[in-house]
Amino acid sequence: MSGIDIDTALIERLASLLEKSGLAEIEISQGETRIRLTRAIASTPPGVHYVLAPQGLPVPPAGASGTAVQAETTALTASDALPEGTLTAPMVGTVYLAPEPGAPPFVQVGDVVEAGQTLLIIEAMKVMNQIRAPRAGKIVRIFVENAQPVEYGEPLLVIA
Repeated sequence: MSGIDIDTALIERLASLLEKSGLAEIEISQGETRIRLTRAIASTPPGVHYVLAPQGLPVPPAGASGTAVQAETTALTASDALPEGTLTAPMVGTVYLAPEPGAPPFVQVGDVVEAGQTLLIIEAMKVMNQIRAPRAGKIVRIFVENAQPVEYGEPLLVIA
């Protein structure tokens, strides 16, 4: 190196701190020496896989036959407690229960699912986001209908 004394132990400790803390960047200065470490942080929440929406994808009208999925819909009030195992919307968007118009739904009430299995899609800003099962279990309730808009935190379905 060109006359720079590098304290590798310090760099290793900083890298460990960066990883453990979840920070994206650490910078320290001492006299003329400055050390800056950065790391890439995934901006995708766990369990969400982004897929670009095909252009011109027709959106079926609410209640259209062919892609209509029988879902147990129940309006929840703020005072209602969500059942254990409720999966909520990780973003604002439009829910699609099938991969494309006319296709069978990803899941139905009574289906047994594996962890990581696609349950539905939420379209947000022309991006199709696959919502995957956080754990294995049985679908006991679906709160949403196909092509329904959802808000962040709104209940989608229950996995028992």
